Amino acid sequence: MSVKTRIRRDDEVIVIAGRDRGARGKVIRVLPAEGRVLVSKVNMVKRHMRPTQASAGGIVEKEAPLAISNVQFYCPQCKTGVRLGVKRLDDGRKVRICRKCGEVLDH
Repeated sequence: MSVKTRIRRDDEVIVIAGRDRGARGKVIRVLPAEGRVLVSKVNMVKRHMRPTQASAGGIVEKEAPLAISNVQFYCPQCKTGVRLGVKRLDDGRKVRICRKCGEVLDH
């Protein structure tokens, strides 16, 4: 089951539900098949890694995926989490806009 989303890699998002509610971070990766996103320095978990030839092993802290429904795009103009809309410009390009202030977010 693939989820249609307007959130992309390198977007700044704010977590709106769960343990890390209120945390902001950049999207590292979008996993549309699972309906999840990886956000830098948010939802950190500890993994016990076995040593390999490439790494020493030990307890490693890394980001775990968040449900995409638990994050919202962070609008720098509004300074809050917002819903996104799509608008077609005069030159034919489709751009994402902030539903709250109408600001064009893609440049």
